[in-house]
Parts: sequence; C-alpha cells; structure tokens
Amino acid sequence: MRRRKHWGWGYEDEAWSSHQLQAAAPGLEHQLRLAGDGQVRDAVALDDVVLPAVRVQAPPALSAICTADAHARATHSRGCSYADVVRGFHGRFDFPPDVVARPRGERDVEAVLEWAAAANVAVVPYGGGTSVVGGVQCDVPAHFDGAVSLDMGAMDRVLQIDDVSRSALIQAGATGPALERQLRALDLTLRFYPQSFELSTLGGWIATRAGGHFATAETHIDDLVESVRAVTPAGAWESRRVPGSGAGPSPDRMLLGSEGILGVITEAWVRVRPRPQAHSLAAVRFERFEDGVQALRAIAQSGLRPSNCRLIDAEETRVTGAGDGSSALLMVGFETSDAALLPVSEMLDRALLLCAAEGGAWDDTAVRRPRPGVPGDSHGDGDAAGAWRTAFLRAPYLRDAFVSLGILSETFETAVTWERFGALHAAVTAAANAAIGPGGRVTCRVSHVYPDGAAPYFTVLGPARRGGEVEQWTAVKHAASEAILAAGATITHHHAVGRDHRPWYDRQRPAPFAAALRAAKSAVDPNGLLNPGVLIDA
Repeated sequence: MRRRKHWGWGYEDEAWSSHQLQAAAPGLEHQLRLAGDGQVRDAVALDDVVLPAVRVQAPPALSAICTADAHARATHSRGCSYADVVRGFHGRFDFPPDVVARPRGERDVEAVLEWAAAANVAVVPYGGGTSVVGGVQCDVPAHFDGAVSLDMGAMDRVLQIDDVSRSALIQAGATGPALERQLRALDLTLRFYPQSFELSTLGGWIATRAGGHFATAETHIDDLVESVRAVTPAGAWESRRVPGSGAGPSPDRMLLGSEGILGVITEAWVRVRPRPQAHSLAAVRFERFEDGVQALRAIAQSGLRPSNCRLIDAEETRVTGAGDGSSALLMVGFETSDAALLPVSEMLDRALLLCAAEGGAWDDTAVRRPRPGVPGDSHGDGDAAGAWRTAFLRAPYLRDAFVSLGILSETFETAVTWERFGALHAAVTAAANAAIGPGGRVTCRVSHVYPDGAAPYFTVLGPARRGGEVEQWTAVKHAASEAILAAGATITHHHAVGRDHRPWYDRQRPAPFAAALRAAKSAVDPNGLLNPGVLIDA
C-alpha cells in the first residue's frame, strides 16, 4: 500500500524533494508576490521523531486489526489544518493514539468499542484524516487511560445499488475515488467533490456535514443522504430508508454533523445519479468583486440551479493562474445527464444575461457548451476555469511546499445572508489582514450560493515566523472568527467544528440545544468514550 506522509498532505511518493523545492521556489514566490525567508527546509524525518510512550495495548483478540507502529500513530495523531501540518513538519506529534484500529466490518467496530469501554480508552473515529479543525486528533481528557484511533479505511465497498430508486449502500470508509470507481461500472456517480476528495471518506463527509461539488441546491452531503447506520456503545442506530419523512426529529439528520460523538458511522444509503452527459460553463470577468456578488445573488434568486457558481476575487485569480489579477472571475455552469430534457446552453445564456446586467464580460470563444459525443465532464483544462480548478485540487500539496519555504497559507470559510455580505467581507478581511501583518494578504472566493445568502471562503497568505507558525496562525484565526460572529455569520459553513471552532460554536448555538445534545450523548455513550472534547464537553 502507498504510505501517507507522516507530516503533511497526501502520499510519500508525491512529496517534493529538497532539490525540487529549491528549483520551484523562485517561481512560486514570483507567482505569489511573496517571499519566504530564503531557506528551503526539510521536515523532521519520522525516524527522528520521539512519540509519547504507549499507555495501553489492544487485547490479543484485536491484534489482527490493531497496530501501534510509529508511522500509524504519527499519521493518526493529526488532521490536515495548517497548524497540524506545521507541527508535523517540526516533528511535533503531541497527541498520538496509543493504538490504531482498522476494522474490517461492523463486528470489529463493536469489538473495539467493547474493549474501549472496559479498558477506559477513548475512541476517536477516523475517516481520511483530512479534518482542518482538530476533529481527529486524540487530545482526550486525562482521566482516560489511553486513546484508540478507529480508522474506517478498510470498510470501503459499495455494498448494494438500487437502480430503480437510484440509491447506493456504501461503507463509511470509502474515499471519493474508491466509491466513484465502483459506481462508474454502472455509469452512476455520487457527484460529490470536496477539495479533500482524494483522501476523505463518505463517513467523514456525513459526520462533518461536508460541502461538495454543487454550488447551489445540493450543496452539502446532507442533500444526498437517504439513510445512515452507526454503531454506538449503546447499540446500533439506523434510520429508515425513505425519500423524506415528517416523523419527528430525523435519526439520520442527528448523525449528520455529529463528528463521531454519538456513534461510529459504518454505512449509508446515498442518492446517486447517471453521470453527466451535457455540461456548459463560462468564466465571467467583473472589474469589481462587489458587482460579481450582485450577479451571484441575481442567479441564486432567479430559479436557476447552476452546478457551478463560484466567484473568485482578482488577487486569487492571479495567484492561482486563472487571471492576471485585474478582475474578479465568476465561474457559472450547468450539467445534466439528459441534454434533451435540460438544455444547459439555454440555462447558461440566461445566467450570462444576469451577469451582463451587473457589468460582467466574457470571451464567447472560451464558453464551454455540449459537444456531440463528448461526455460533460471531459472538457479540457486550458482556460481560466480549468486553471483555477486544477489549482484548487492541488492546493493541499502546494501548501506543504509553502511550509518548507516559510510561507503561511491557510483558509477559513463562513456563510451569511445577502444583506450582511458586504459588511462581513469588509470586516473579516480587515481583521485577518491586521492579524497577519506586513507582507501578508487575504483573498476571497464565494464557494456556495443560496437564494438568501452565500458562503465566502477566505485564503490567508503571508511570510511565516519560523518556529512560531502555529501561534501566528492562531492569532489570525482568532481575529477572523471574532469578526465572523460579530457580523452575524456562522463559524463554519462546511469545515465542521472539531476542537478548533469550539469557542465560537459554543457562543453560536442556543444553550438549551447544547443541553439537549449533551443528554443525547449521555444516552448513547454514557462513558463519554467517543471523540471527547468535540462539539460538547461530556
């Protein structure tokens, strides 16, 4: 098996060498208009890392699915936030699990929970390890005698497909590529593509209420879930598989966003669809970001439901190569599996008229429209939209290079109603810019839109303070989060709460709801074993 990098994103065989970093540094710094400290440094090798001693060992009955080797413990001690990556780069793995368990089926999950309850061991569910909010680190209260990371990656199969109802039963550990590969055999797709698609899992998407491919309408995994099954210390929890229900609070909706505190998600029925056969896409330029925002609102409130409707500010277009930095860029597109029923070219033309009314301009020769015999998702990437998409998907790999070069690069996101969008954008940008200090800057894109509001997604770039990167980013994150809550927005639109967002999540949610959530956890996890410290305190 390919091994994951012990400190950063992706796999060891995709890591940049020191020679490659040295060669790439001038070009990267020129593109960013941002210089590091002139030194390319290497991450601390795993052989030089000293992990805390193992406190508890798995029983012989679980030896076939458990390990305590250094690589497994290191990679399962962290997620993929900037702070996580920087700590790993410097050889800091403060909260490694004592044991990593890889269950092969639901019975193995039950066995791990039974052992953990008897041994006073905390259990932290782990999907792809791509959390950017401290959701998978084993930072558990001191009263536990140990911690186990429950890696669901071996449970990765599409178990059943109902082609009548267009649903599929998929195990929670299936990554994006793995489940799409299995669905492709029947020309079906889940059509859910978060930036972490390569490594993240269905169970992780459900547990964190992840956001995906669709920029309007079906924006979250919530919209694609039909039924969820989870194993809890009190027994199995499975919602009835129906298209919709008014039978009280929904069991599956309670598991959505539960972040592993109520149960270990093992499988789910999800809504699938035929692969797209027709696709239209245009990149529209706006001299002012604010005009692009007005065009977004017009499209979102028009009744059109574009699959892609993302606005990128001028500076981000330059950094990613999607533009020269002189204008903001709105990518708007439509897709369908049946071009005869849904004329995607006509819908794109309607959207372009709305953009033109706000001062938008585009190159007609670069507009993508359906072509006979060419699948809708197989267009080339030789234009602005393609350049930005490629940069978006490769960004996590590039961030590792930035860490080596001494450049801070991280993101955060939120959602707010339209009438408050402008004030929020100004306040958050100002707060983050002030916190990052000289030489840094903040860019913004809008990732998802709704009739009543949008989700702005911010990127922070700046020269890193070697050795103090975590503290530097923490100050930026704190300032931005305070500004987000003050502007009436949510602390996260789709990155989840984890441990990093807890201070602001606690202030955002109603106190009676917090009490109800604690009561629910007490009912299904009376010993508070599951992911303690996330969402609530037991």
